[in-house]
Order: sequence, then C-alpha cells, then structure tokens
Amino acid sequence: MKTTGFPTSSDIYLEVDGKKVAVVQSYTAKTTKSSQTVEAFGESEPVATIPGQRTHVIELTRLYATDDAVRDGINFHDLENFSLVICKPDRRIIYSDCQWSAIGETGALSAMVVEKVTVVAAKRIETTA
Repeated sequence: MKTTGFPTSSDIYLEVDGKKVAVVQSYTAKTTKSSQTVEAFGESEPVATIPGQRTHVIELTRLYATDDAVRDGINFHDLENFSLVICKPDRRIIYSDCQWSAIGETGALSAMVVEKVTVVAAKRIETTA
C-alpha cells in the first residue's frame, strides 16, 4: 500500500543551475534573526526592538548523488551557490544561494553518499504547490 502526502527523498534535493544533483533523506532547518533592542534613558525595559538579518542553517542527512551528477564527476566539497528544494504536499520551500559549512562522511569507498552536510542559505522562499 502506497502512502501519499509525505515527502520522500526525491522530494528533498540539491539543485545546481536548475539541475538536480543529489537527493536528501532528511533535513533539520533553523532560522535565526539578529534582532536588537532599543533602550531609552530612565526606562526599566526596552522601548522597541529592531529586526535584524536572518540566517538559515540546514543540516542535511544522507545525500545521494544522482546518476547524472556521478557521470559529471560531482564532488560535494566543490559545491557552491546551490539551492535546496523541499517539496511538501501543499508548498515548496527553496533555500537559495547556499554554501556548505560542514561535511561529514562515513561509508564505503567510491560510494556517492555523504552522511551529513550543514548548509548556510542566503534566502528562503515558499511557493504554493
């Protein structure tokens, strides 16, 4: 019996120049914002907050290179300016202008699988499916 509506590894993938280069088994995303408070003389609490820049950090688990990417000689360590696409039943989330900050590998020689990659993205957008 096939279950529908849940993302699969083909629904989470890395893209370079519009081409799928790897599928991802799972991810954890965290967005932080460097907001600041505005203090006023004589006040015991801040009078306002100013929103700061957002930072998107995504940890990817079990990346598998696509057959085309393997034929093209993909090297995860050389990836730059890529996108992470997450397809959900009702929307797509795209993290763009990505750079990796950490890569952890385990496994057999010549296997095109990377266990963990930490990604920092400049932008995050959501579109309806």
